[in-house]
Amino acid sequence: MDGTLVALLGGFRLLHAGHAVRMSLGAEHLIAFVALRSQPVARLLVAGTLWSEVSEHRAYAALRSSLSRLDPVARRALKVDPVAVRLADEVVVDLQDARVLAHRLLALAATPPEDLSLAAIGALSRDLLPGWYEDWVLLESEDWRQLRLHALEALADRLTAAGRFGEAALAAGAAIRVDPLRESARACLIRLHLTEGNQGEALRQFERFSHVLKAGLGLAPTPQLRKLVETLL
Repeated sequence: MDGTLVALLGGFRLLHAGHAVRMSLGAEHLIAFVALRSQPVARLLVAGTLWSEVSEHRAYAALRSSLSRLDPVARRALKVDPVAVRLADEVVVDLQDARVLAHRLLALAATPPEDLSLAAIGALSRDLLPGWYEDWVLLESEDWRQLRLHALEALADRLTAAGRFGEAALAAGAAIRVDPLRESARACLIRLHLTEGNQGEALRQFERFSHVLKAGLGLAPTPQLRKLVETLL
């Protein structure tokens, strides 16, 4: 199984030796559901979640049928026993690696230099299974959204402190694109501009955010954000 990757960020893909494995949407859902969990998943839970519209007996039969029809590469990516299903030990999941990266960026200890990179920004900029609207996907997507937003903000602040202003702007911008109404993300960008000495840019970002927030939610920026630019106002 060397060289097998389950990609969940930016869209589902199963890659083996660098090549995408073609499979049905049902097979994609099965692999993705298992890949989202780091522990073995009870077969009953898999069947009941993926085939929730039918009886338990029929859902269990559908799971058995789906497992039997998997592409050989996909089938080897799973470890199946009479009780549970899990990914094979050798299979890599991009979401798990991205989560580890995000937690490292949020740790109190100094961030390793290799984490302060454009690759880190890219890994944290991708949505989880975009276009999938099942409840089990949406719950995981929201957890990932919150984690990566905090990580991108931490990355922007640390890059700013390191004087790497261009990369810091990319990290802050990535967070803003995920949630244009998130004040803490905009604050990262404003702090960056102030540190860099670009007062006009800082003020423009504050005014732009004020307009977006008013139009979107009918709210005004908090006093904490206004305090960042109060001398400019």
